[in-house]
Amino acid sequence: MVDQISVLVTLVDDVLGSKVIGVYLHGSSVLGSLRPASDLDILVVSQRSMTDRERRTILDGLLATSGFTGGLRPVELTVVVQSEVRPWRFPPICDFQYGEWLREKFEADAVPQPAPMPDLALLLTMVLTGDHPLAGPPPAQVLDPVPHTDLIRASLTSISELLNELDSDTRNVLLTLARIWSTLVTGEIKSKNAAADWALAQLPAEHRPVLEHAKQLYLTHRYSEERWPEDLRARVRPHVDHVLAEINRLSRR
Repeated sequence: MVDQISVLVTLVDDVLGSKVIGVYLHGSSVLGSLRPASDLDILVVSQRSMTDRERRTILDGLLATSGFTGGLRPVELTVVVQSEVRPWRFPPICDFQYGEWLREKFEADAVPQPAPMPDLALLLTMVLTGDHPLAGPPPAQVLDPVPHTDLIRASLTSISELLNELDSDTRNVLLTLARIWSTLVTGEIKSKNAAADWALAQLPAEHRPVLEHAKQLYLTHRYSEERWPEDLRARVRPHVDHVLAEINRLSRR
């Protein structure tokens, strides 16, 4: 993992050079620990938006250094322009984002472009919480804190898209909903397994087995190894409905 991170930092430095303000590791490797399906999550803060040529060069480098083969991990690399997020405003603009879930699109010659991205509120908060610079100063010297109200807005905005992926990405959707629920109550963004532990303590007994299974899959299995017994699969939607009811109740306060 260390070698892969070094390659990624070098790639960013080779392309953006002195325009890089900071590079930050965040996500599972900082908030908890890497699991079999965990991404390497990296945020780059830049002085300016990338050119088309720079986007293409970084994308080609990521396609070659991200994945599950040859000892690699999948990479999620996000680039923000500092002036787009400091001073903070919502929704923030993402200048570039690569993730393995978008690989087919990128291999078909799409290139990431700047766009509003509410989820950046959550990502930047995790970067600030993790405080793990790979290059540059501590993130608190580069990024403004995100107000709790915008964390809630970002969390709620993502729900409809999450539900569209419930059948195809069940484990991740369930754990993300648990994280949204815990964030609404605690104001913290927890690691996925910590959010699951928090939610399990709140759930009625009949809704716990689904989340317990999702948590165990996260801790021990890659996505390709994910299996749901029929009895548990039938209980996924009732579990989701219960969690959504709790989220909706809290969001109306």
